[in-house]
Parts: sequence; C-alpha cells; structure tokens
Amino acid sequence: MTTFTATALAHPNIAFIKYWGNRDDNLRLPQNGSVSMNLAGLHTHTRVSFDPAFTSDSFTLNHLVQTGASLARVSAFLNLVREKAAKPWYAQVESANNFPTGAGIASSAAAFAALALAASSALGLELSEAQLSALARKGSGSACRSIPSGYVEWLPGSSDEDSYAVTLAPPSHWDLVDCIAVMKDTHKVTGSSEGHQIANTSPLQAARVSGAPDRLQRCRQALLARDFDALAAVVELDSNLMHAVMMTSNPALFYWEPASVEIMKAVPGWRREGLAACYTLDAGPNVHVLCAVTDAPMVKSRLEQIPSVIQVLTATAGGGAHLTFED
Repeated sequence: MTTFTATALAHPNIAFIKYWGNRDDNLRLPQNGSVSMNLAGLHTHTRVSFDPAFTSDSFTLNHLVQTGASLARVSAFLNLVREKAAKPWYAQVESANNFPTGAGIASSAAAFAALALAASSALGLELSEAQLSALARKGSGSACRSIPSGYVEWLPGSSDEDSYAVTLAPPSHWDLVDCIAVMKDTHKVTGSSEGHQIANTSPLQAARVSGAPDRLQRCRQALLARDFDALAAVVELDSNLMHAVMMTSNPALFYWEPASVEIMKAVPGWRREGLAACYTLDAGPNVHVLCAVTDAPMVKSRLEQIPSVIQVLTATAGGGAHLTFED
C-alpha cells in the first residue's frame, strides 16, 4: 500500500480587528469581519500521512502523543478533508510549533491552516486559496486568515462558501513589527472555541458587532495609507471592546494578568513620547505591541524590563501557508 504524505508550514496571525462570536458555531461563521497580520518567524510545521493500512488517526504535537479532545478535534477536521476527497483513509499527523501553544498567540490558527493545506494536498485535492481558507476556518475560525499572505481580511460572508480570507496588502507593504510580551506560555484554561460560544451572553456583544463595519473601514484605510496613529486608535479600541465582552460574558472570562494591564497603560504613554507603538491582546494575557520597525528595539527593551514578562518574541509581516519539502 502507498502512503500519501504532504508537509505544510503556516504562521499564526495577530488580529487588528477581532473575531469573537459566531453566527454558526459548527461552521465557525463569524458575527463580523476581521483584519490581521501574519507573523513571520513564528510557525506551525505539520506533516500529514494518509495510509489505507492505518486503523485510526494519530496526532503528535511537539513530539507528544495527543489523545482525548485534542485528537478528536483533529480527526473531526480530517473527516471534512476525507469527505471532500472521497478517500476514507486514516492519517498520522505530526505537528510542531516554534512558539507557545494555546497561550493567546493564535496557535490554533497556524495549526489548522497548516493542517488544511497538508491534509488536502496529501489527498490530491486542488483547492483555490479561497476554498482552502474556508476549509481551514472550520478547524479554527482565525485559521482562515493564516492561509493568505501578509495583511489579511476575513470576509464574514453569508454561507460556508463565501466566508474566507483575502490579502489586503503583501508583507512588504508596511514594515510593522509585533513585539509579543509573553507572561504565560502555558495552555489557557478557557480556549477560544468555548469563548466564542458564550459571546452573546454579554450585553455588550451586540454593540461591539454593530460597530465592527466602521472599525473595519477605519483599519483598512489606516493600513493601506500606512497611517500609524489612525491604526493605533482603532486597534486599541477594538481590543478593549473584545475583552469587555469577555469580561461581561456568563461565565466571565478574565484573560488579563496584572502585567497585561501594566503594558496597556504604558504603551499610549510611549506613543505620546514619539514611539510608534500600540497594543492589542487576543484571548490570552500576552500583549502584542505593534510598532514601526525603527522603534522595535526600544519597544522590545522596555517590555523586557517588566518583571512578569518571561520573554519577548518579535515578528514582522509574514507570508501565507505553503507546502514545504523539509520534514
């Protein structure tokens, strides 16, 4: 029997305008569109091997065998690919991240983007970028944004077929750097999937969603014009709105740590001093400080001086998911 194998690499992304809450939890159709930047240098590397002789799916992450919910989520996603390809074979999935997993640095986005590309390629599916993005979305909503390159917009769409991400601008468009202040590198207690499901229990979610089109337009304009001050204003507002929804959901989700708040309070002051820097947080305590490439060394140095910060990762705008022949 022949083994059908493909290997893919994908980057996590940081959302400038956030995705939080679904119209359809099964299909992960979002309540609003979002905008993000892929993070070069941080990646998930995933090898998928299908074999008619396999009797079950297997999944290793960072060389550790996965069972339970983690394996079940991967198997459920593989079922979608098997159904598309009309090939019922089980698979061996070997995945590794070079950045903290499940800590609010979009590890699931990179993971399912890489898995979508590797699995579909291994079974001979020839999907367009839009189709691949829509497929990745079903594993993790934000994974659809890790398929295209550079600065990306997720179009919410009206159905499974038209909810996918597209490139707004290539990585070379703007020399932004994401300085990620890591204060927790362990898996968060409440994952994003669970958080999306309770977003509508917050009395603030409807207001957040209704204002999203305006924030999206402001973000698009700032991004395309390379207007940092305009970008900073809308990015910080949108991050605060998402976390306000989290904190007023039932049950309430508190992802911030004291150091998260310390950084959020400090960064606008740095900007008033002349540093092109702004903050945003995904579903976790780690703070992403977006800055101009010329200001990145100073921003990194200041973040490293905060006692609770374990490390500061830096990433420029990255490319899209791609096949690799490096095992």
